[in-house]
Amino acid sequence: MTLDKILSISGKPGLYKIVTQTRNGFVVESLIDQKKTSVNIHSNISVLSEIAVYTLTEELPLREVLKKIRTKENANQTSISHKDSKDKLEEFFFEVLPDYDEDRVYASDIKKIVQWYNLLQKHDMLGALDEDKTDSTNEEE
Repeated sequence: MTLDKILSISGKPGLYKIVTQTRNGFVVESLIDQKKTSVNIHSNISVLSEIAVYTLTEELPLREVLKKIRTKENANQTSISHKDSKDKLEEFFFEVLPDYDEDRVYASDIKKIVQWYNLLQKHDMLGALDEDKTDSTNEEE
């Protein structure tokens, strides 16, 4: 499974993996409770492979940020919770990505990234971070 198949849906907690595509949207399965639901194509959906984080020099793909967290945490759950204070979240994120743009990356964004990483780790889906790199390398050739 690649990050192309994992979604964030505005207004719904957690992450969802695409089960199948329908005429009007997708059937998705929640990584939190494994419940399947139908999502309209007009819903505000973000595919994880298309998300990037602002740094002082460029936009870094979310995949690269998640890899940095995986390296820092030795592929374990994060040492902090997404429910921790704004200061703790920012301190953690600064350790992971020292050049992130503090003016454009909000505490709520960091919360989501930490929660998403922990969900992917819990469901043994961190391998998707490496698969995407392989896929994009093949596309470039």
